Amino acid sequence: MIANTSYNNKETTRMINDLIGPSYSFFEAIRRRGVGSKRMMISSVSEGFQKLMNTVSDINYANIELRDKGILVHINKGLEVYSWAIPYYQLHTYKTNGYSIYAQGNFVKFANNKLLKENKSFIEKLTNLKIENDKNYAFYE
Repeated sequence: MIANTSYNNKETTRMINDLIGPSYSFFEAIRRRGVGSKRMMISSVSEGFQKLMNTVSDINYANIELRDKGILVHINKGLEVYSWAIPYYQLHTYKTNGYSIYAQGNFVKFANNKLLKENKSFIEKLTNLKIENDKNYAFYE
């Protein structure tokens, strides 16, 4: 689910909270040593997200926010912010030449540059949370 979250909308907030859980409290975020990534440069996106990219030759940025049952990918387009809510069970990540997030038939690829290297510990935290969540859906023991 993708929504424009530039302005507070109670219905959008409720839908995101139902899908991936509410945001962490201030003290919980400190205990977890951060729940948000620094900004990362987007290298390419799927066809469904082309309308969210800047049409001029500006650099597109995004960041990731951790939630209890999933993640939020915040994509910046000018002064607007679009948030892509992804539950952990739909999330697929790949580390090839850069970092890619796939879910719900769409993808966002981040460029392999200094900004991505600054988020290395955050990406490891995200991977560990996905693994912990996948244990809830184990079919074989």
